[in-house]
Amino acid sequence: MPTLFRLLITLLFLAGLVYAGMFALVTFVEPTPKEVSQRIPTRELLGETGETGTSGGGPALLQPNVTSTPAETPAQ
Repeated sequence: MPTLFRLLITLLFLAGLVYAGMFALVTFVEPTPKEVSQRIPTRELLGETGETGTSGGGPALLQPNVTSTPAETPAQ
């Protein structure tokens, strides 16, 4: 029975340390948000193989309605 109590107290102590560490991270660490953007080629989005004409024997793929300029943010 004493070893069971020792195990439970040790587990409670370790859980308290984990909780205290999480509390310290929430209290003292302030994340710095930043904008991240990554370019994805249009052919990867549409699943194109590189040939968009009918010369390959298959149907022609439509060109997507995609612009390379970023969208304007709405006024607040």
